[in-house]
Amino acid sequence: MAQDAACLVVVDVLSSTTSVTVAVEAGTRVFPYAWRDETASAFARSKAAVPAVGRRAATSTSPWSLSPAALREAPFPPRLVLPSPNGSAIAAAAGDSSVVAGCLRNATAVGQWLTRRGYGTDDRPLAVVAAGERWPDGSLRPALEDLLGAGAIIAELESTGAGPLSPEAAAARACFTHTPDVAGAVAACSSGIELAMSGFADDVVVATELNASAIVPVLTDGAFSHGTGTGS
Repeated sequence: MAQDAACLVVVDVLSSTTSVTVAVEAGTRVFPYAWRDETASAFARSKAAVPAVGRRAATSTSPWSLSPAALREAPFPPRLVLPSPNGSAIAAAAGDSSVVAGCLRNATAVGQWLTRRGYGTDDRPLAVVAAGERWPDGSLRPALEDLLGAGAIIAELESTGAGPLSPEAAAARACFTHTPDVAGAVAACSSGIELAMSGFADDVVVATELNASAIVPVLTDGAFSHGTGTGS
């Protein structure tokens, strides 16, 4: 996947890439990390960063977690490690491809950024990856919210001339364009319901702020920061 793409757009709406946009908006550099275990703290120390913890593990002295709503309320550190077995794992394993964090909040901004740099063409092929979730046994669980997020970015790309679309990309675009109430669909899907029942309904609200952000987090030297340059 990454080997064939000049750029990889990772979409993990609930909530890895949404949290990345929230943190990068505040000027924080975000280091993705594939494992949510005790090694994350050691990795954070090696990067002079603070580690984000699980939603329920956040405290007043360590308020940074995967929750985008909680991140908005916490003081923003200069550097943050964001462990996630989904979106962050994909970003961390992307190889030599350029990596962008996409979500519903920045779909239009990401699509326009990619188009300006010539991605989504034969010369600079692009992969938009819906990260999905995990079943309790660790196997991949498809996630509607990520399909919608990927579709939103692909719809913007197509509107600005990128293509041709693969069948998978066309299906994701159709899922987004034919969903009249995207926020309602995310809130009512399995992942949205699980978060709400766990007391994190505000995360769904933040994640469905469609095109509220102009930030395009690009992975540079191992960390996401706003991609303002003209290159890859």
